[in-house]
Amino acid sequence: MSKAKEKKAHSDAKATAKDKRKKFWIKHNLKKKFEKTAAPQKHQEKAAPPQEAQQISANWKSLQQILKSSQPEKRHQNGLVTKENQENAFKGGSTNSSAPSQGDSGRTGQQKRVPAGGKPKLPAASESQQSAAPKRERDKESPTSEQAAKKKKKKSSNISLVEERKPTEADLWFDDVDPDDIEETMGAEAAEIMRKKHGIRSKDTESSLVKEKAFDGLTRVVAIDCEMVGVGPSGEDSILARVSLVNMFGKCIYDKYVKATEEVTDYRTAVSGIRPEDIKDGEDIRTVQREVADILQGRIVVGHAIHNDLKILLLDHPKKMIRDTQKYKPFRRIAKSGRPSLKVLCKEVLNVKVQQGEHSSVQDAQATMRLYTLVKKQWESEIKAGKKNKDSKEKKKRKPR
Repeated sequence: MSKAKEKKAHSDAKATAKDKRKKFWIKHNLKKKFEKTAAPQKHQEKAAPPQEAQQISANWKSLQQILKSSQPEKRHQNGLVTKENQENAFKGGSTNSSAPSQGDSGRTGQQKRVPAGGKPKLPAASESQQSAAPKRERDKESPTSEQAAKKKKKKSSNISLVEERKPTEADLWFDDVDPDDIEETMGAEAAEIMRKKHGIRSKDTESSLVKEKAFDGLTRVVAIDCEMVGVGPSGEDSILARVSLVNMFGKCIYDKYVKATEEVTDYRTAVSGIRPEDIKDGEDIRTVQREVADILQGRIVVGHAIHNDLKILLLDHPKKMIRDTQKYKPFRRIAKSGRPSLKVLCKEVLNVKVQQGEHSSVQDAQATMRLYTLVKKQWESEIKAGKKNKDSKEKKKRKPR
């Protein structure tokens, strides 16, 4: 009987142990399930991504930090954290150590995650909207330098293409201004209208530049001047628009407008005096070149910076037959300039005002001729003396020793 009782007690003990084990594992499994479901919630509380668009744009860096920290670190086979992840963790502002030791990795056998900092403080949507709004307004108000340059270029091209109107008597309604002052500010044409209005005798520049009742045909010496207009982008390049030639006495022997060979982008009316209607029915460039070449052949040509005129005409002339008033040394000394302008020379040498407002190629040619004739004897004698010295030097070189 005692043996049977012992067997029964032993079986009861086994049953109770089995029940206990069952209960333990049920509790253990329930606990695990609970931890799995609770862990993501906890993580979401810690690093909940911003839900509004304004918050995302304002806190992009903090969002990147959260995403980086949520990803597991890449490890090599020996268990060390890669250098790349160390740098990312450092940039993300991680407070923990960058990599665990080999011993730690061996003991734990699990990959550690870099914990993110506390929940980032995100500014309210209204604050971010306020900060973003003035920036957009500033961008609208202040255009870029490229846009400003383009607008400026467009304006300049539009202004250049606008036809400049000649002044009329209706424009000069005032009567208490000196015609000389008007000539300086508005040009010779406006001054002429004002003088006629007041009955003042015209201050004739032509009378001081042109000899009255003189021969009006071709002479051995002629003066030339050309006017040009702008072509190409912003009117930077030049083409011929007008050619004028005068004889030794200042009488005009040739004056023609030239038809444009390209689309004119800048008439330069303020300087050239050329308007669209002037060159619309102008002479062909080849005809003008041929006629001017025939006149210049075998003659002394006077001009101011004459190389520009010959270049635009595509003509050449012997150097010994050219007289350039800009390069004449006595004129340079008087004007105190290496390249004196025609306007300055006329004022200093002839006491005559030219190029007041719009230029005239006829008047400029007359002015250069008057400057030449004023010093003709001295200029020509200097050239002859220079030739004699040159010839004597050449003879000395040729003599045998």
